[in-house]
Amino acid sequence: MRRAIRLSASSCNQSESDVLHGRYDAISHLLVACRRPAWFYNCPITFFPRGTAMNIREIEDLLGADAKTLLNCEAKISKKRLHLPGPDFVDRVWAMSDRSPNVLRNLQTLFNTGNLKGTGYVSILPVDQGIEHAAGASFAPNPDYFDPENICKLALEGGCNGVASTLGVLAAVARKYAHKIPFVLKVNHNEFLSYPNTFDQILFASVKQAFDMGAVGIGATIYFGSAESKRQIVEISHAFQQAHELGMFTILWCYLRNNAFKVAGKDYHASADLTGQGNHLGVTIAADIIKQKLPVNNGGYKAISSKDNPYGKTSDKIYTDLCSDNPVDLTRYQVANCYMGRCGLINSGGDSKGAGDLAEAITTAVVNKRAGGMGLISGRKAFQKPLHEGIALLNAIQDVYACKEVTVA
Repeated sequence: MRRAIRLSASSCNQSESDVLHGRYDAISHLLVACRRPAWFYNCPITFFPRGTAMNIREIEDLLGADAKTLLNCEAKISKKRLHLPGPDFVDRVWAMSDRSPNVLRNLQTLFNTGNLKGTGYVSILPVDQGIEHAAGASFAPNPDYFDPENICKLALEGGCNGVASTLGVLAAVARKYAHKIPFVLKVNHNEFLSYPNTFDQILFASVKQAFDMGAVGIGATIYFGSAESKRQIVEISHAFQQAHELGMFTILWCYLRNNAFKVAGKDYHASADLTGQGNHLGVTIAADIIKQKLPVNNGGYKAISSKDNPYGKTSDKIYTDLCSDNPVDLTRYQVANCYMGRCGLINSGGDSKGAGDLAEAITTAVVNKRAGGMGLISGRKAFQKPLHEGIALLNAIQDVYACKEVTVA
């Protein structure tokens, strides 16, 4: 493992201000030791120049045995059919839509912020877990993040395009940070205090509150497949319409939720066919960006449906002509359901498992980029660590999108 180092501002002839504003990566024990010069390992001091990004060989090492499978995959749905991320994405894809100039400007603001500015890719820090997963469970690993300011500091110093969080978090620091990093206000949540626990997204904030605090966009979750989803679809459709009228873009967390999606001991909540349909419902209510879990299998429709209890509709071609079992192919099907990439797909980073977080985050980023996705939205893997380690992980994710050798399949 690469040992942690600290390179002071003076030792690299840069100002303290440069370091504090995230122009240097924080490197922790998470990063693997790969082909660095001797000074790198012997330097007595945790920051090093941002220009020293991970290269393709380091990315391959983190992918491990999956490197060839993921980096050499040829997707069944050709990338020629897709609207791929790029510096001109807003002009090329959204300019002729019904989105207002204010929405287009705010989308461009998101794309023009952080270490990935000008690429068309995004790295967003989401911190709504204090409600979704309980504050104690979420912030006990690093109590600093009970304080909303530290959430914004992590996003800013980590080079993110934006920060997505709750009304309370963003409102507490809006006058200090709304003009420094794009705010995305998450307007609904599933609270985890009512007994017994239930799973229902309810509105915690209004679209007007997002607008008043200077947010550039709003986010929301719909639990597609649940009994409550019909109400949620109506609520969020209206919220997205209002957001667009006020000039803000929209991000939808397109999650599935139904106990019937677990069949014979296998969980299909993250199957490509079901999540793909969730994405398609999401873009139908005018989500500009879709957040979705990385698919882990396929065939959810077939597993759930039976002769006695038919469910949904599908086509055999989904499983033969449009998908293989390669994660890149499965994710490409998610992108296809986002109007072939017109609405960007960002995959979620998942929970923090400790030592394997870096490799898992890099794998997710590689799969998303190769599938034609727009980026990663990773929270717990970053904020459940000391600040410098969280910054290092966010920067490593960004390195994947900046790496020219990691191409779209």
